Amino acid sequence: MSNSKLAIFLVTFFSIISLEVFSKELPDFSELAEVSSPAVVYIRSKRTVTSSSARNRGFNDPFFDDFFRRYFPDEQQRGGRERQTQSSGSGFIISEDGYLLTNNHVVEGADEITISLKDRREFKAEIIGSDKRSDVALLKINGNDLPIVQVGNSKELEVGEWVVAIGSPFQLNSTVTAGIVSAKGRSIPNGTDSNYVPFIQTDVAINPGNSGGPLFNLEGEVVGINSSIYTRTGAYMGVSFSIPIDYAMDIVNQLKESGFVARGWLGVSIQEVNSDFAKDLGMSVPKGALISQVMEGSPAEKSGLQVRDVIVEFDGVDIIYSGDLPHTVGSIRPGTEVEAEVIRDKKNKKLKIKVGELPTNNMISENSSEDKGDILGLTVKAITGEKKRELGISYGVEVVQVEPSGLAASQGIMTGDLITQVGNKKVRSSRDFLNEIEKLKETSGTAMILLVRNGQPIFITLKLVK
Repeated sequence: MSNSKLAIFLVTFFSIISLEVFSKELPDFSELAEVSSPAVVYIRSKRTVTSSSARNRGFNDPFFDDFFRRYFPDEQQRGGRERQTQSSGSGFIISEDGYLLTNNHVVEGADEITISLKDRREFKAEIIGSDKRSDVALLKINGNDLPIVQVGNSKELEVGEWVVAIGSPFQLNSTVTAGIVSAKGRSIPNGTDSNYVPFIQTDVAINPGNSGGPLFNLEGEVVGINSSIYTRTGAYMGVSFSIPIDYAMDIVNQLKESGFVARGWLGVSIQEVNSDFAKDLGMSVPKGALISQVMEGSPAEKSGLQVRDVIVEFDGVDIIYSGDLPHTVGSIRPGTEVEAEVIRDKKNKKLKIKVGELPTNNMISENSSEDKGDILGLTVKAITGEKKRELGISYGVEVVQVEPSGLAASQGIMTGDLITQVGNKKVRSSRDFLNEIEKLKETSGTAMILLVRNGQPIFITLKLVK
């Protein structure tokens, strides 16, 4: 055999061996799909909506009704006539007596809900309870010999682990897709309080109609409820989010017991700690949740938490990103006493906190002369008594003018901002503000200020020299 033929033979031989080895390492999902698919249901819900301009422009496909209702809810309120619409989603049966889970947004506001099984049986369903914040809904159907899923443990799920989704994307029943766990504990705030959910991020293909369907591990156990996608088109773009099943089952138990969900509540506004904040706060690593507001009468105020505190541990859980705190607090039953570790005045401090209950509506409910801050290029004045009462604050100065070429403008300060704190000093007058700025210019060269913008408190670090 010539050298060239021998080389071709060896390449072919080892390629075949490599393919065989590689194929053996890949998981086979066929048994999982066969065993688990019967318990996965297709959900059709009918509701009365107001015709919107967006849908009249061609988006009246029932495949996308669910998508537009969730991500563009205001479109339904913009005039037009009422009409009946049908949207679809997925779900899964968790008990032999007919309890099943899906997303709240799949059935919210539904006049009629129809459940279809893989064996073509159909049932009318009633909503036992739902929770908008977690996007979990518990339904009930009456039937015999109902197939059920096996509920797993999402806490044991690991990043990089294979997972499988079964659902009805685009009304294609019992569609199976697979991928891996990309991350855990994700926050995806979208205006619906979903930052209370520590989402599982995967690269499993999820599309309109998959919402509410199960996410399985390789043992065939449900570890999540497929809920959201990151998309700019309305369809899958490689990033999907699922509600951890442990979290969802706690919601289910509360809905069965009391008909509503009670979550832990601290009563603070928080933001991320960036490198500038960390330096000012004496931290070697930017981590934790920086408190920008403590609500009056809240568990946080009663326990002694203060503005500028950085929570780095709560109930034994490390708080690396600010989004870790709502996940942790929300999962604690109200009335539980826990320990928190904070960084205050460059020192670590431990506090005992009795967690409260998240309210149904958790929205945060002197001298008028002007002074010009030549250092920053802005003009401030004391806040009027009427505005203080309106905003629920007792001190601060209002930014009434910002020079376009000044330091303040270049760093994001805007007319109308209310500055309430510079460093760790509360600002009660425009003179207080200027004095603190002068001091910090001579010492650190930066000023960490707390301001209120559009009703929300935020920290900003200002560099005081060019």
